[in-house]
Formats: sequence, structure tokens, C-alpha cells
Amino acid sequence: MSELINVSGLSFQYSGVETLSDVGFSISAGDYVGLVGPNGSGKSTLVKAMLGIEKADGGVVSLFGKNIADFSEWRRIGYLPQQIAAFNQFFPATVEEIVSLGLISTGWSARESADAVDSALNLMDIGKIRHKLVGEVSGGQRQRTLLARAIVNRPELLVLDEPTSALDPETRERFYATVGELNKKKGVTVILVTHDMGTIGKYASHLLYVDKKVIFHGGFAEFCESEDMQKYFGEFSQHIICHRHSEDHR
Repeated sequence: MSELINVSGLSFQYSGVETLSDVGFSISAGDYVGLVGPNGSGKSTLVKAMLGIEKADGGVVSLFGKNIADFSEWRRIGYLPQQIAAFNQFFPATVEEIVSLGLISTGWSARESADAVDSALNLMDIGKIRHKLVGEVSGGQRQRTLLARAIVNRPELLVLDEPTSALDPETRERFYATVGELNKKKGVTVILVTHDMGTIGKYASHLLYVDKKVIFHGGFAEFCESEDMQKYFGEFSQHIICHRHSEDHR
């Protein structure tokens, strides 16, 4: 499989305090990576540095074989940041208009754009609320609207930062299932940031555990067989993660 992301020696500081230290890993096309770590571990900072939103203090990031400084094909990437809690419920735009914002940089024709919006709305099961103001829909519908915006340009890489924090359990399961289908059926590479290792083990194919540095990066089978990870997390925690993963992948 081709390499989509390569990170080497990445470091980052906020106000002189080190947030990331010598982080390095690579992600291949078709991977579904659960980016996991405790609060304050640098997960969101790592995502922003990978996407060029934040400038790292050191290290190299490559996207699709190009240095981040030279990368310009942003339409190949869909990004859902941590924003649902701060969303302005009075923002004067419909669900359909929010989704169409994801097409600004594509240069597609009006017909191509309309078809893409219809497809994204239907995939997220929000076609019936397309004309409602985004501030009038439920939290789960709003999150699906934002995901539809992230996928409307048919990206090859989808990066989701704590996407389920505002969702109830039932909606969360549907959300994970939808993302899983994008990965398996559409071939979209997924990086999903979460602090919930017990849940992500049901869905992701790879685990990237970060706590200011990379603690583990690899497949779940490798994680489950690792004595080092058993010592790091404890036998019980490792068992819970691996049991959830094996249950869903039998």
C-alpha cells in the first residue's frame, strides 16, 4: 500500500512547554487509525501539525509524498476538528449550505457539486433536514452535517478529532459504522482521534497511542500480543481493548 502520511522527529511547544517530542510514524492508504491518548497528550496538536494548521518546532511531515510546506492538494483531505461544543447555534445557514462549504476549493461544476452534496447528505442520512437551519437540528444531526461537509469532496484521507463527544450512544454507534463503511467500501484512509481505547478497538485496524511521544503504533494484533504494552497499560486494560477489537472482527 502507498504511504499517505510520514512524520519524522516532530516536536512542538506551547509557551515553552513541550507538547510533542520526537514523534515519528507513517500511515498507509486504506488504514483506519485510532489516535489515542490521555487528556493533554498532544493528540489534537499532532493532527494540526500534520495538516499544517500549526507549525511544528522541529521535524518533517509529508502528505501524499510531498513536504507539508509544498502540499497544496487539500481537496484530497477531509477534516472534522473539535468544534461541535463551540458551534454557534444561531449561524444563519442551512444543513445543505454547511455541507456545500466543503466544495469551495474543488473547482467542480454546478452539476458535479450538486451531485456531491446530495450523495454526502444521503450517506449521512440527513437529506430530509437539508433545508433546516443548522442551529435548529439535534446535536447528532449537526455532527453528521459536519461529517458530510468533511466528506463531500470525496477525500482520500479523513481526519476526525474527537467526533463523537456530542453524540448519544445510539448515534455514536451509527457514526462509527458510517465511518467504517467509508474506510472499507470507499477505501478512505481514516485517522480518528479519541481518548476511548475501549471503543476504538471495535473499529480501527491500527492503534497510534501518543502521550507527548509515540508509545505504540501498529496493528491491534501486535498490540494485544505485546508484553511491553501489557506492562504499560496493565493486563486488565489491555484485555478490555483487545476483547472489544476481537469481538467486532471475528
